[in-house]
Amino acid sequence: MEKNKKESVKEFKLEEDQKGPLIHDFNSQTLKSSFTPKVTALLVLVIILGVVTGFFVSGNKTSSSSPVGSVTSVLTGGSSVPKGTIVGSNDTKTFSDTAEGVLQVGGIKGDGAYHLVRSGGSSQYVYLTSSIVDLSKYVNMKIKVWGQTQKAQYAGWLMDVGRIEVE
Repeated sequence: MEKNKKESVKEFKLEEDQKGPLIHDFNSQTLKSSFTPKVTALLVLVIILGVVTGFFVSGNKTSSSSPVGSVTSVLTGGSSVPKGTIVGSNDTKTFSDTAEGVLQVGGIKGDGAYHLVRSGGSSQYVYLTSSIVDLSKYVNMKIKVWGQTQKAQYAGWLMDVGRIEVE
């Protein structure tokens, strides 16, 4: 039995010697960096070309996208949106409720972010929210909205807007 122990210790020492030492001396001559000057220059060039390409691609596109339905967008660059412009979803089954008025900023106690001012005073306001149309572009404009009535806590009428027509 002792003979087997001695042989296994000898084998272990042989295996350890064949593997080499546990601690290596690293000097600057044996280490080689993968970032040579050519590779570094190539990386910098790729980054610059990517930034320039992104700048030109993003600067040439002015389009509006919608997560629901097809979108008709005839927006111009300024704050003035032409009469008759229709923006948003064509899905009138989902967005079947309609209202007209002048769009103003502000909801009521967390219900909506905007409201439509209609004749009859504040009791006739329609409070609006939308994840499809950017309502901020139509503030102080007379618009017609198509939407879906939502449950509200404070608003008399809360609507999720899916389509707008500038009147």
